[in-house]
Amino acid sequence: MNPELVGILLVEDDPGDVVLIRESFQDHKVANELTVVSDGVQALAFLRREGEYATARRPGLVLLDLNLPRLNGIEVLEQIKGDPALATIPVVVLTTSDSEDDIVRSYTLHANAYITKPVDFERFRHVVHQIDEFFVGVVKLPSANGH
Repeated sequence: MNPELVGILLVEDDPGDVVLIRESFQDHKVANELTVVSDGVQALAFLRREGEYATARRPGLVLLDLNLPRLNGIEVLEQIKGDPALATIPVVVLTTSDSEDDIVRSYTLHANAYITKPVDFERFRHVVHQIDEFFVGVVKLPSANGH
């Protein structure tokens, strides 16, 4: 993998949303590596390089759903931002929830952005493209080694 490309960790348990996000990246010729895990426990194991993820490359961006099995997205966000080794990784909450409580809690825990998933297929693809353009194309992210 090209070291200049940003690895993206998608934490999403809905297979349909995973397909939409993958297709959106492919449609926009996004060459960044997209790794998918389907629950909060897997997400933290990946980020901490534990077990089967011992050789995982640190992602430059996390796309995090809130409605996850085993450990929900708020709990995952809290652990990421509370861990000095992970806290600098930008986290974009990408969820169906438009609950004010979820929005406030996510930003209180230092989410970098909170985006409600559009129901419309084309709008959803457009949102994924904008996330990529902004966080991967515009924003300066920390290096993969965290320094």
